[in-house]
Amino acid sequence: MKVNCQEYRKSMALLGLKLRLKEVPVNTKERKEIEKQIAILEKELDLD
Repeated sequence: MKVNCQEYRKSMALLGLKLRLKEVPVNTKERKEIEKQIAILEKELDLD
């Protein structure tokens, strides 16, 4: 499977956001924003 640079960058950003939700305590507003960004990246990478 070939992945271009943009897809790789998005997948690494997605991974980072998911790890942030697990490891770092975040407030409700910040959590909703992170979840929104995760949903956008998953849609762009056809993971939804």
